[in-house]
Amino acid sequence: MGQRKAAFKTLRTRTSFNSARFTPGSRPSTDDEWDRRRILAGNEASESDGSSEQDVTIQSAHRNKHGMPTEHASIPTSTYRFQFHKDFTFRHAASLVDYLHGLGVSHLYASPIFKAAAGSPHGYDICDHNALNPEVGSREEFDALSAALRERGMGLILDFVPNHMGVAEPHNAWWMDVLEHGPSSPYAFYFDIDWHPLKRELENKVLLPILGDQYGRVLEKGELRLVFEGGRFQIHYYSTILPVEPASTLGILRGALSHVGNELAEGARVEFESILTALEHLPGKTDSRPEKVAERHREQLVFKRRLHALCDLDPAVCAAIAAKVDEFQAPGDENAYDAFDKLLNAQNYRLSFWRVAGEEINYRRFFDINSLAAIRMELPDVFEAAHRLVFELIQCGAVTGLRIDHVDGLYDPRRYFDLLQERCAQLTGLPPDSRALYLLIEKILASGESLPASWNVHGTTGYEFVNQAVGLLVDGAAQKALTEVYERFTGLDERFSDIAYRSKLLVMRSAMSSEINVLGHMLNRLSETNRWYRDFSLNALTAVVREVIACFPVYRTYLTPDEPPSDEDRKVISRAIDQARRRNPAVERTVFDFIREVLLPSPGNPHAVAETPRCAFVMKFQQCSGPITAKGVEDTAFYIYNRLAALNEVGGEPGIFGVSPARFHEEQAARLAQFPHSMLTTSTHDTKRSEDVRARMAALSEMPKEWSKAVRRWQIANRKFKKSVGDELAPSLNEEYLLYQTLVGSWPLEAMTEESRGAYVERIQLYMEKAIREAKVNSSWIEPNAEWDDASKQFIASILAPKRSSRFLESVASFADNLAQLGVINSLSQLVLKATLPGVPDFYQGNEIWDFSLVDPDNRRPVDYDKRRAMLAALGEKPDLGELLASWRDGRIKLFVTQRLLALRNERSALFQRGSYKPVEIEGEFAAHCVAFTRKLDESQVLVIAPRLSGRVGFPPIGERWRDTALNLGGNWRNIFSGETLSGDGLTVAGALAKLPVGVFVAM
Repeated sequence: MGQRKAAFKTLRTRTSFNSARFTPGSRPSTDDEWDRRRILAGNEASESDGSSEQDVTIQSAHRNKHGMPTEHASIPTSTYRFQFHKDFTFRHAASLVDYLHGLGVSHLYASPIFKAAAGSPHGYDICDHNALNPEVGSREEFDALSAALRERGMGLILDFVPNHMGVAEPHNAWWMDVLEHGPSSPYAFYFDIDWHPLKRELENKVLLPILGDQYGRVLEKGELRLVFEGGRFQIHYYSTILPVEPASTLGILRGALSHVGNELAEGARVEFESILTALEHLPGKTDSRPEKVAERHREQLVFKRRLHALCDLDPAVCAAIAAKVDEFQAPGDENAYDAFDKLLNAQNYRLSFWRVAGEEINYRRFFDINSLAAIRMELPDVFEAAHRLVFELIQCGAVTGLRIDHVDGLYDPRRYFDLLQERCAQLTGLPPDSRALYLLIEKILASGESLPASWNVHGTTGYEFVNQAVGLLVDGAAQKALTEVYERFTGLDERFSDIAYRSKLLVMRSAMSSEINVLGHMLNRLSETNRWYRDFSLNALTAVVREVIACFPVYRTYLTPDEPPSDEDRKVISRAIDQARRRNPAVERTVFDFIREVLLPSPGNPHAVAETPRCAFVMKFQQCSGPITAKGVEDTAFYIYNRLAALNEVGGEPGIFGVSPARFHEEQAARLAQFPHSMLTTSTHDTKRSEDVRARMAALSEMPKEWSKAVRRWQIANRKFKKSVGDELAPSLNEEYLLYQTLVGSWPLEAMTEESRGAYVERIQLYMEKAIREAKVNSSWIEPNAEWDDASKQFIASILAPKRSSRFLESVASFADNLAQLGVINSLSQLVLKATLPGVPDFYQGNEIWDFSLVDPDNRRPVDYDKRRAMLAALGEKPDLGELLASWRDGRIKLFVTQRLLALRNERSALFQRGSYKPVEIEGEFAAHCVAFTRKLDESQVLVIAPRLSGRVGFPPIGERWRDTALNLGGNWRNIFSGETLSGDGLTVAGALAKLPVGVFVAM
């Protein structure tokens, strides 16, 4: 333990952002001073590291400054994601370790397991990073899971959330302390709170937009209650419990003493008076001097203990306080309302209607979710406090990797990754420049964007692969035809880029307007410091911030105070500003020149603005652009532009229709060269639809004529089920078009019973309600249009009711069945690609057989592992491949292919981690309808063949259906699925795919 403490002390001295500056004893008293010190500390930390930009780049290429490899992380051969919650616990996971091991999985990949809000279905609302979620299990149960994994040589990757914490419940001790003590809380600067916001009434307060109605109405309806128990006062609002600032209760306690003083024994009365005296001398709630912060924190605890003890000693004291509390809650009594209002106004928070959050909230959130407050992970105190348990789990070997959530919300992501890697190297006894931790990051990359080479990570969680794979399976030649079908059906002809631009503006004017207002005022203060820029109005500056972010081609840039901008960041910013100017020709050009100068200052500019506030603006700007893009594009535009919903995936570019095999090969080679251990995923907890639904939808590009006829026929048949809402029919034509894609993409493979049909209808209704509200056209989460939502639900129920819509059901079932044949080939292809291309394949819970889930919460439904376990056991050593293919609907074929692929990866892990990647040329009639490549390391070599656009080949695409299609490759190969061998100077696809529509071979 002593060695561990010494290691921690050494690391803090060497690597933190100049921690001495950020101890509670030196906390600055203003936000501007805080930003100045934070920026300076970042500069000094970089200088003290003694590593140049070149060194960082070398490390990112997995070599130290001597050119030797420094990779020490445990690289998985595959990962399997579990979603932990109260109904799926450590015990459940431990019982499935044997199953995962039999499947061939090397690492369990866990959703957040730290203490979260009660009943959390996902775990991202963490309220204590240093405690396990009791709903998921105890430490003993976690250790049992860890031991089960170790016994089978398996690792554990944890999903860690450094950007924000859940603050909806009183379990978050840091947040509750801030609400109780305001700026005088020792945790006041742990959260990204603006203590001096634009709204003067919020000075030194936190806005809490938690009320279901206007504050005055809530107060006078008696929905707020003052409670006294255990020596402390609280405000209750239904299930929400809020602390009360201690000094604000002096009036209540004085009144209680006056009421009961003469009845108390002398000792009790003296103690009561002493308690009040101590409370009167409590340091002020805005006094942030370190010694006063410590004194206040100490004395308020003493005050509560003494008051609690006094109440236990003399029940008359408790009764008197209770009587005074009751006076605050007399129905219809204006004096009581006034008194309660005065008490509430004395708190360190301001209660408000939840609808005001978008404009006035003064703490940074995760996206626009009020219950998730951002924390300042860039501060050493916060970094240390939030990582204690996870570092302990890494040091003891229970955790072998981390997945970092929402890295674009971090102040300086690269610095954070460096700190993680160096700390983990120390904990595991490795050299400081070692990459000791397998580190993945949730980062959405735009088309053509790459991870910065200097980031000390192994790659992303794989959303770029999701879109590369579906792009390969989409027929680019069908773009014109499907665009015409979509525009003719819906009457819409807007480009996706314009919808994305408009959607980002909508988000910035509604749910996240507060963030833009803050940036506008920061930019305005910068303009006032220089006579060249002071004539710009606040409105113009706020508008230009909004326009530039709306035109951002990526989620964010990564400018830092201590380094010049990268060429990539310069291009991104310049492109966004130029495009914003083109979209706003009436706006004065010099306003755009000014924001360019702030983001990308010209060397030697005599009119440059002050550096410290400039850097504060730049860093805040970057932290805002990512969430705005996510909300505007992923959660708005993706639900509006429905030309081909398979392309509307996280990180996708729906305006780009299909990826050529040549481009696909280039993307895989680039990953091998840059981040060879990046995750490859096809379904996650965040994807808009499962891999199998997406694979089916992609196949619509192979049958545009059939699709066009079908949707026209369905539109006519179902028109009678629409309902007029105002001047429109619900659902809209655009919503109806998305609905039909969703139906054929998710239609069950087995015949539906009355019970299963009811469950399916409910799933589709819930999905469409979410899709309609996310689109924010006819309804939204902020302003739900109940009539429209109900009409859409009724429409779905009607068209899926056998007695009312039998002809439509027969038609859609027939179409879905034909589409499913193409979809199953697409699913098997993307499975084979995921498991053999450069990277680490990830499997989302349950997706080892067919899964037709939609966006969350649909994809968090319970998984039938008994069924999967029985199917795996029944496969045996040599299943009948013909029977598996003929019975493809039951999902065993997907399970079989998964198991054999993972067995191969485990047998040849070095090849898949370090082996070369080389496309194989294909010739013949159907050359464009499959891709092939080899992976090679020394004498070990693997050949992969995967079909695409298989409809033209025929179903199933095996054997002679491939005609003269051949590989420009010879040799002797063994099929890992059948055990059969291939040999010759030119391998035919017909011979390679004789029994299964996918082929993986090892050189003999």
